[in-house]
Amino acid sequence: MGVSSSLTGKRVVVIGGSTGVGFAVAEAALAEGASVVIGSSQAGNVEAAVKRLGEGASGFAVDVADEADVAAFFEKVGAFDHLVFTAGDWGGSFFAPVRDLNIAEMQAGLAVRFWGALAAVKHGCRTIAPDGSITLTGGMLAHRPLKGAPVVTAVAGAIEHLTVGLSLDLAPVRVNAVCLGMIGTDRTMTMPEAMLKAFTDRLPMPRVGDPAEAAQAYIYLMRGGYTTGQVVVVDGGGAVV
Repeated sequence: MGVSSSLTGKRVVVIGGSTGVGFAVAEAALAEGASVVIGSSQAGNVEAAVKRLGEGASGFAVDVADEADVAAFFEKVGAFDHLVFTAGDWGGSFFAPVRDLNIAEMQAGLAVRFWGALAAVKHGCRTIAPDGSITLTGGMLAHRPLKGAPVVTAVAGAIEHLTVGLSLDLAPVRVNAVCLGMIGTDRTMTMPEAMLKAFTDRLPMPRVGDPAEAAQAYIYLMRGGYTTGQVVVVDGGGAVV
């Protein structure tokens, strides 16, 4: 068949690439021989991350809640091969029972995690390579909901359903998602130790995952030329217990 799965010489765009899992994906893609363009909301964070990543990395600030800014970002990026979207941290306001929800805050949060992802796909698909890929990011609360966090479950599930729909709409560009469990990002590791243990002690792999481990799922989905419309779970085995 002769289909190459190498990332050597490919251009990878990582929105959310200045920190956490996104930064780990950028590092891993560079190690695979790709060049990387990162996007994040704060120009200073982009500049610092590009410096840390070193040769082959570049980046621009982008506000994914502003569609015009997203369009301008992709105009600056130009042609590329793979898009990864990891932007958006769950704010504390998401973790509230339905009777206490602040709907305006919920809408603002969705502006990044859902509508921001969709804006990135809408404008990124115009210049992505026909044999390229798009990888979105969801979370295990889509499948293992917590009492008092219905919106988190809904948004994570929406990303997975969006992935399935986009995989048909954008074919032959491949569209997949990574469903993350408890990954040890800077933000996550500020959680109380007792809370982290509550999430991880029951797991077959009873620990917090490393961002570099999570990044390998994104690398596979970029390289896996016969995989589309799928959700790869990286959760330490949480889905089976």
